Amino acid sequence: MTIATGGHSSRRKYQPMSEINITPMVDVMLVLLIVFMVTAPLLTQGVAVDLPESAARTLPSDIKPIEITINQNGAIFIGDTEISDRELIVRLKAITATRRDARIYVRGDKANSYGRIMEVIGAINSAGFRKVALVTERP
Repeated sequence: MTIATGGHSSRRKYQPMSEINITPMVDVMLVLLIVFMVTAPLLTQGVAVDLPESAARTLPSDIKPIEITINQNGAIFIGDTEISDRELIVRLKAITATRRDARIYVRGDKANSYGRIMEVIGAINSAGFRKVALVTERP
């Protein structure tokens, strides 16, 4: 006795799956997002400075300014690099060779004397830089 199968074979032909499973990709992206969120704050470097407080408004900035830091000992830093008083203007002119209207932010530790911070600002100003601002913390 034979059973009729209606012309269909019991064997199926192998067909590749045409769907893309994005769940593993989303999992990887979420893990990378968490890793970057945790490590990003650790990547910021700088010189530790105890800034004075001020209620002044923040300045709008389109281009990243050059940061000059004067630590509590009076040492001068451009970014993270310590430089001497004589090197300050030479380095600033080298950095701003293409843009003379560069904005310069001066961060001075509040343990410094007013005179030391004004020495640095005066040197920057006498070299022709006009966009110099002091950085403070909000109270």
